[in-house]
Amino acid sequence: MTDVLRRGRASLAFSFFAQGATFALLVTRIPAIQDRYGVSDGLLPVFLAAVPILAGVGSVTTEQLVRRVRPSRLLRWSQPVVLLALLGVGAGGEMAELGAALACFGLAVGALDASMNMLGVSLQRTYGRSIMLSFHAAYSLGGIVGASLAWVGAHWHLALWVSYLPVVAVLLPAALLGSRWYVDGDQGPVDGREEQRDGGGVVFKLLLPLCLVMSFAYIGDSTVSNWSAKYLQDTLGSSEQLATVPYNVYMVTTLLGRTIGDFGVRRFGAVVVVRLGALVAALGFAVVAVAPGAWVGMLGFTLLGLGLCVLVPQTFAAAGRHAFESHGPGASDAAIARLNIFNYVGFLVGSPLVGALGDAWSYRGAMLVPMVLVLVTLVYARSFEAQPDRYGGGHERPRTADVGRGSNGL
Repeated sequence: MTDVLRRGRASLAFSFFAQGATFALLVTRIPAIQDRYGVSDGLLPVFLAAVPILAGVGSVTTEQLVRRVRPSRLLRWSQPVVLLALLGVGAGGEMAELGAALACFGLAVGALDASMNMLGVSLQRTYGRSIMLSFHAAYSLGGIVGASLAWVGAHWHLALWVSYLPVVAVLLPAALLGSRWYVDGDQGPVDGREEQRDGGGVVFKLLLPLCLVMSFAYIGDSTVSNWSAKYLQDTLGSSEQLATVPYNVYMVTTLLGRTIGDFGVRRFGAVVVVRLGALVAALGFAVVAVAPGAWVGMLGFTLLGLGLCVLVPQTFAAAGRHAFESHGPGASDAAIARLNIFNYVGFLVGSPLVGALGDAWSYRGAMLVPMVLVLVTLVYARSFEAQPDRYGGGHERPRTADVGRGSNGL
């Protein structure tokens, strides 16, 4: 594998890391953002829902743009916008300024998520073996770093812009510098016939199982991120301090699972890894639902991190692989952009669903719903099978990569 591809992989991993840190810095400081702008409890859900909705719009727009512009260029310029929008959230003082900053963040993050995963899938195809989980491991690591920095800011009662400015000052130039080495892999334009087929029902039928898996995975993920602390404290009777631990444990086990996940895919194939991940995640929800106390509950959240962590990266990889095999490189990008929308669908549905069921029934019972949805992944596990062969074997298949034109060459 050439140095160009290695640099391309490293620079893309840094982009995933930066995005993980940026997103964590936003979501973990929501109470501080609410206080700064005087956002009421009734209005807060509107702001929070607007971000994934606009991100979906950004992802749809990216699908159209990549027919004319390489994903590396979109990634190169969407990441700085996301970082500057984060700084805007921290620096503003009026409600309108918050709305504008979050709107920019949402639209740019949709383009960023889609283009990052497009490049990841195309690089995996060029390498000829599973590397997609390593990119998402970098995202998890960034999330841990971002959440830790947010804790420091909250602990020392720093103003939001004081917390955000050093991070943006470091990540923004580093991301721009790293973008010089992005590699688009085996991208190529879709001719008129292929583009027409990509927009029809064939690809939709191909993507539908993967879209459901993506939604279910993010319903599970949003359940942990939004309800783990409340569940541990209110249902399992933990202290307020202990209630902050499950999400951190979840993030760490997500990082560990993704770090070793690619080796599992190479050795056993994606289908086995996805099935195992779904079963472990379902077991985690079951343990959380029946836990007699806080420590058993944390064991459940640990299992959730190990199980859920493999589903999203493998879903992106499967969508790109199947679309590429059926319709060519352009169709792979379109499939990833469409699939990325269901990331935000799951995020929007998960937290309100668990909250409504918890209020109407019980929070223990509510945990069984994402458990069942994750188990449905087993029905669609065959959709992750690589054809005509799978990634594996400990070797790299030769592929032609467009290594002469990274983002710096556009």
